[in-house]
Amino acid sequence: MSTTAADSVGDDRLTTSEYRERLRELPPSAKLVAKVLESDSPLSQGQLAEESLLPDRTVRYALNRLEESDIVGSRYSFKDARKQVYFLRT
Repeated sequence: MSTTAADSVGDDRLTTSEYRERLRELPPSAKLVAKVLESDSPLSQGQLAEESLLPDRTVRYALNRLEESDIVGSRYSFKDARKQVYFLRT
């Protein structure tokens, strides 16, 4: 039985069409945060707020919606383990 990279455990990457379809249903703030992550990733919530010019609360809401849609993943920062950084699953 052969497996591809997409079949391996832990590979949560989305195809471009899946990414666009899931993103289409989200609010504009989530789309903007995703666009910022496309160009520069991984970023902390504070860095996303700074780059997107959105309030922290709006970024937090957008990240929650993106995580619910499995568009964004998170992990602890290597530089500061108290912070989480976010990245796209594409």
